[in-house]
Amino acid sequence: MTTRLFTPFAGRVTKILVEAGQSIEAGTPLAAIASPDFGQAQADARRTATDFALAERTVARLRELSQHGAAAQKDLQAAEAELDRARLEKQRTAERLGLYGAAEDVAQSYVLKSPIAGVVVEKNINPGAELRPDQMLAGTPQLAAPLFVITDPTKFWIQIDVPERDYPRLRAGQMFVIKSASLPGQSFTGRVEVVSDSLDPTTRTVKARGSLSNGRRLLKAETFVTAEFTLPPEAGTEISSKAVFLRGEKHCVLVEETPGRYARREVTLGGERGGHFIITNGLEPGQRVVVEGVILLKQMLEQGPASWSDVPPAE
Repeated sequence: MTTRLFTPFAGRVTKILVEAGQSIEAGTPLAAIASPDFGQAQADARRTATDFALAERTVARLRELSQHGAAAQKDLQAAEAELDRARLEKQRTAERLGLYGAAEDVAQSYVLKSPIAGVVVEKNINPGAELRPDQMLAGTPQLAAPLFVITDPTKFWIQIDVPERDYPRLRAGQMFVIKSASLPGQSFTGRVEVVSDSLDPTTRTVKARGSLSNGRRLLKAETFVTAEFTLPPEAGTEISSKAVFLRGEKHCVLVEETPGRYARREVTLGGERGGHFIITNGLEPGQRVVVEGVILLKQMLEQGPASWSDVPPAE
């Protein structure tokens, strides 16, 4: 799990509190930033809190006067409307500061904190640097780089390229096992979190995202791995892959209609395993198909009726 951090406020870096390679906990201060914009947000929160307290006192006073007939009803209604406005404004400014874990004390020094526990793998910040909240949109790599990159090496996301023929049987929640060439003899268990709704037209695969635990920190980020799934059986008829041939862009097989007589059938392929195809359409269970000598029989069939007694038997 990785997070890339930018500053939410413009300002100048006054202190860096961590170094690359350091292990940290969630909420650890990373850097202090002197920011007038942050100070203004704190001042707004203090001002709206004061306005709300004043509006509360005004409404209380007018209610008491109204009970004795010494205040107009319209003045009380106006004060109550002002109290509602002040309450909403106070809530808005307080929640804005809460998003950044800051208090209302006006200090004009924003402390950037880590949202997760992990290791500081990148630090692209220097004391005295001027920062902007929109620097991630800049066109230069130096400015677009995150200030800090924090990675939790005990939890990983994995992106899996699922073949087109297999994705219909893949569901969120299914478990899988991954293996890496760099760690022979070792395997790791993960869980499918999301299966994409779109197909990559270049690779003819569907992207799936999974999660897995890496408590021993053996796996490294950006490693190529192989994911193995135990999928439910695919519906269809299983035949030898040697029985299937291409005719144009169509997959076909030769089916024995009666002893010595064969017919070409277009079929739809499903998955392949152990040298066998799953035929999902075009072939019925129990039908016999030619396995050996398919090319010869195909040529004879295209040339017209002939005696096929020398053709190997069907499977």
